[in-house]
Amino acid sequence: MNTDAKSVIETGKAILGIEFGSTRIKAVLIDPENRPIAQGSHTWENQLVDGLWTYSIEAVWYGLQDCYADLRANVRKQYDTEIETLAAIGISAMMHGYMAFNKDEEILVPFRTWRNTNTGQAAATLSELFVYNIPLRWSISHLYQAILDNGNAAAKLAAKNLLAMNLVAISDTGRTAAGTPDTDGNATGTSGT
Repeated sequence: MNTDAKSVIETGKAILGIEFGSTRIKAVLIDPENRPIAQGSHTWENQLVDGLWTYSIEAVWYGLQDCYADLRANVRKQYDTEIETLAAIGISAMMHGYMAFNKDEEILVPFRTWRNTNTGQAAATLSELFVYNIPLRWSISHLYQAILDNGNAAAKLAAKNLLAMNLVAISDTGRTAAGTPDTDGNATGTSGT
């Protein structure tokens, strides 16, 4: 047993990183020197619903809980201790796809994943407009395609964010709190950040 890692956990100095990937949700506990000390995971897969690939909100929450439970079980097994306090938590999510929220931070449409290819018209139009290749999977393609398909939804749109980052932040803090724009064209922050 690594007594230094156990001490880091017991004194609340461990840092938790959670990553919502396309096939697994991963949790890694690190020490203040960025050394991994424990991990947990949950395997998941998006579902084809009404012709679009998506993860349900319930799947997001269940996956997060199961992943964290796996991490805690591994900490108990490796160090014979419990996680009670953390120094910090960071959350990362897949960078392609989109979630649209209204002003009350309610999701407008099911999460659109990177696997969807219904954004051809939007991607082509945006690529021509920006004189830059905008892939089908980029969030801006999903957003613009939603506008093309149903102009009314755009009027209700208050924030467009990555899968888990903002969903979890909204639930924990009551405000949109995702980070700066992503490399995929995600404008993830809002005035609440």
